[in-house]
Amino acid sequence: MQEKLKQLEQQALKELEQVKNQDNLQAWKVKYLGRSAELSSITKNLKDVPGEERPKVGRLANEVKRALESGYEQKVDRLQQIALLQNLEEERLDVTLPGRPAQPGRLHPSTRTHREIYSIWAEMGFQIYRSDEVETDDYNFTYMNMPPHHPARDMWDTFYTKEEGVILRTHTSPGQMRVMRERAPDPIRVIVPGMCYRYEQISSRSEIQFNQIEGLAVGKDITFSDLKGTLNAFARRFFHQDVQTRFRASHFPFTEPSAEMDVECFVCGGEGCPVCKQTGWLEILGCGMVHPTVLKYGGYDPEEYSGFAFGMGPERITMLKYRIQDIRYFWANDLRFLQQF
Repeated sequence: MQEKLKQLEQQALKELEQVKNQDNLQAWKVKYLGRSAELSSITKNLKDVPGEERPKVGRLANEVKRALESGYEQKVDRLQQIALLQNLEEERLDVTLPGRPAQPGRLHPSTRTHREIYSIWAEMGFQIYRSDEVETDDYNFTYMNMPPHHPARDMWDTFYTKEEGVILRTHTSPGQMRVMRERAPDPIRVIVPGMCYRYEQISSRSEIQFNQIEGLAVGKDITFSDLKGTLNAFARRFFHQDVQTRFRASHFPFTEPSAEMDVECFVCGGEGCPVCKQTGWLEILGCGMVHPTVLKYGGYDPEEYSGFAFGMGPERITMLKYRIQDIRYFWANDLRFLQQF
């Protein structure tokens, strides 16, 4: 049996020297080190070897196995080195070539619009005021002249949380109330940018999440003429001097009187398209004089103070400026769209 083991070792190592690739190496391993290999059979049948020879045969079998495993590992390393040298020879790298520069990032079109809007309002004396996206029912509705069960609440499909009275804000108007309560009775000129959420049907003109920029001016002797002149000045600065605008009578619970401001649709040139609902005009904001009830909730005496407010959608303004036909592009993260800006 000992002689058989020695012959097996010599034969296995001799064949191992002839192995030239990984496939042949795997076949060699199965033949000499696999479960069905002759060496494994000898080890399993040691019980049949005479008692006085069994220790010697067992010791020799283990030595042969270690020798074959060592030879196998060395062969694996050798074949890997050969494969590496072959790859380096066949796939040479020209290290003198210039590197590939990293492409600089771009500002999202909405971000570009936000920054331009901030700059214009800053030049007109308005500060930026930040408020929370998670609001209370009171700040979002009640303090904006929409008490519980008020029918105007049906205008907003609201996302409610598990905590009673806590919601995702449906508009940035709660920021009006927070800044008034912080600064009353001082005059105010602020814009309140931020994200809003409504459970609406998604279309080319609406999304369940969107940015809004609220504006608020409170002081003495502020009139609707101030509102209209201020918004027209903004439109001329943002679009161009000859931009066509119009104001339409509307109704908001937190302003009185109220209006919608439209800008001529640059997507279709005023001829009518899906974006402007075939009207040739695109609404960019709602506005009005701050309702006396809202002024009272904010800490101002409506007999002494007045103010105007507006809320605009930056995405719709961006659609107008760059002739974008679908508001959903802003959230799709499609590079084919984003790299155009």
